[in-house]
Amino acid sequence: VFADTDAVKSLSVLEGDSVTLNTGLTEMMDDDLILWRFGTENTLIAKINVTDDSVTLYNNVLDGRFRDRLKLDDQTGSLTITNILSKHSGDYKLLTSSVNKNFNFNVTVY
Repeated sequence: VFADTDAVKSLSVLEGDSVTLNTGLTEMMDDDLILWRFGTENTLIAKINVTDDSVTLYNNVLDGRFRDRLKLDDQTGSLTITNILSKHSGDYKLLTSSVNKNFNFNVTVY
């Protein structure tokens, strides 16, 4: 179950470190669909479809900027970006079918 917030969570991270965008979800429902989107274009970068038992990382979108850097926790839906660079700074949006809310994160890499 998600934390009850509509606010944008701001995170600052040092270049080369990892950051985890936590969903606050303790378990997913049987029919959950979780989508992670990035940037002003809302580009899909990761998806969990519990019904299909599938986890998909879209490493090659946006000129491959996320290649080999994304990890998705299939229990909580949390997204980890490893070896983060300044080009990963921006807005991340979590959409889930189990909760009728958007969860927004603003990541700044310095």
